[in-house]
Amino acid sequence: MRELPVVTKNLLAINVVMFFATMVATRYGINLDEYLGLHLFLAEDFRPIQLVTYMFMHGDFRHILFNMFAVWMFGRVLESVWGPKRFLIYYFVAGIGAGIIQEIVQYFYYITELAQYDFVAFPNMRVPMAEYLNMWVTVGASGAVYALLLAFAMTFPNERLFVFPIPVPIKAKYFVLCYGLLELFLGVAPNVNDNVAHFAHLGGMLFGFILIIIWRKTGKIYGPYN
Repeated sequence: MRELPVVTKNLLAINVVMFFATMVATRYGINLDEYLGLHLFLAEDFRPIQLVTYMFMHGDFRHILFNMFAVWMFGRVLESVWGPKRFLIYYFVAGIGAGIIQEIVQYFYYITELAQYDFVAFPNMRVPMAEYLNMWVTVGASGAVYALLLAFAMTFPNERLFVFPIPVPIKAKYFVLCYGLLELFLGVAPNVNDNVAHFAHLGGMLFGFILIIIWRKTGKIYGPYN
């Protein structure tokens, strides 16, 4: 990892360390997601710092593998273009923005579907609403990762990417557009319960897009942060 830019390298290292730390803690009966995962702001276990810490937690090996591969693939390029400080700012703004969008979406779901109930019924038990809200935990760097995909496409729109299982290369701008539309479809489609925070992904892309537009309008996209 010595050839990697400093921020990309450290993001990879911290995420991997936290993944294995979570596994070790679980063996001792400690669920780090309860403390570091992002809870709905109405939940008893919510802490504002979780808007940052949730980005370094992952649900399983496939989850962290995909995210860290994307950080390695796109992060090192963007950090080389932008410089470490600007890249770090972008990553955290997008990741925190993704968490904020996820909070908003979950809040509207709560007030429209659940607020009138005191309990949530499961086949063999009833869970008090306060306890149920504590079960809503979002983890993962995916919001920031989707922002990296967007930034790469905006910086190198005609760069061709090989994406499995598509047999031909596809331009970055079309790849990200298709990904964004897919996330939107999965987020609003009825009866899709895949336990994926699709609106957090879109939120990361939204905040990343806004930040890039601000930098471009102010002429600071390649400014002093380099």
